[in-house]
Amino acid sequence: MPLEILEITSQSTMASPVTPRQRRSISKLIEPTRQLAKNSKKLFAQPLDDFTLNGETYSLPRFLFVGPPGGGDYLRIGIFAGVHGDETAGVDASLRFLQELHRTPDIARGYEIFVYPVCNPTGYEDNTRWTRSGKDLNREFWHDSRLPEVRQLEKELRGLHFQGIISLHADDTSDGLYGFARGSALTRYVLQPALQAAAAVLPINAQRIIDNFNAQNGIIHRSCYQGILGAPPEARPRPFEIVFETPQLADHDKQVEAHLLALKAVLSHYQTLISEAQNI
Repeated sequence: MPLEILEITSQSTMASPVTPRQRRSISKLIEPTRQLAKNSKKLFAQPLDDFTLNGETYSLPRFLFVGPPGGGDYLRIGIFAGVHGDETAGVDASLRFLQELHRTPDIARGYEIFVYPVCNPTGYEDNTRWTRSGKDLNREFWHDSRLPEVRQLEKELRGLHFQGIISLHADDTSDGLYGFARGSALTRYVLQPALQAAAAVLPINAQRIIDNFNAQNGIIHRSCYQGILGAPPEARPRPFEIVFETPQLADHDKQVEAHLLALKAVLSHYQTLISEAQNI
């Protein structure tokens, strides 16, 4: 098919424009967590700088949870959700995770956890995968993108030097959980128990080919699409990088629970791996 026809076809699959009155409210979404942060000594609301899109002002929500000391340097983890605006289970899970950490801070012992619950604000408002300008944010990273959302997130990824990066997604073509293991060689050993924990509520995708990539036990090693959210190319040492996918057509609450179980498993097992490595 000629490139021009492919481009037209791609654009035609996008949802019809959403009027301002029909948009979902980001402020309403994050308000309970923002209120929780007001009186907390461990949870902080720290939105990124304002930017303008088509004459409207936006800022990316960001929260920081500082767990109890773990006996050594804090491990810094970044959790990113809502890169695709119609994948709401990860958005809801990231905010619920912060609420769980507030109630049970020991889950995050030894961690600084930065959470970006809505990375694509116009996509979230419009309930579409894309930005309002028709871009897929998860193909724009580290390619000199001019999109302000990408530039702000790249600044965070470059400046905060995360030891771990977790992206929460949902796939409407998958009938089970799976994940991409990228970055550090430790990633697969963190992702595997995360999938196993989440399998308590949703099955793991056992197919050998998932999303056009070779997979084993729900894990896609190394291979991935170009331009996805991740550590800067020059980052050394490489952090562990997980893209965790739930089956988007499954029950929403089960997807949220799967994300939560996976996140808690990642924190627990990464601490164990680091401790074992220090004792070798």
